[in-house]
Amino acid sequence: AEMAAARLSGTENRLVSLPLSRIRVIMKSSPEELFVQYLATYSYKHGRGKEKNALTYTDLSHTAEECETFQFLADILPKKILASKYLKMLEKEKRDGEVREDNDEDEEEEEEDE
Repeated sequence: AEMAAARLSGTENRLVSLPLSRIRVIMKSSPEELFVQYLATYSYKHGRGKEKNALTYTDLSHTAEECETFQFLADILPKKILASKYLKMLEKEKRDGEVREDNDEDEEEEEEDE
């Protein structure tokens, strides 16, 4: 028991030394710079960047969508979509909207007939 206590007290008395040059660099860094570095590193590690040895927009947008920490960036970093797909989506929404309006008009006519 005394040996265990001696070991613990020995580690408590030892000071941890940190490299001052690294601390100065961190202190001089701007928060924005550190945030961008963290976002890029996280996206690279969790994306396909390792396979290609590159960080892509897709990696960043996937991180913004999937990681709760970066959810606020989802509007700024949306997933890329081809213009042709987007136009098809708009046409479909327009058709769906017209169908709903027709159904609403039919329901109103039925109510008036009663």
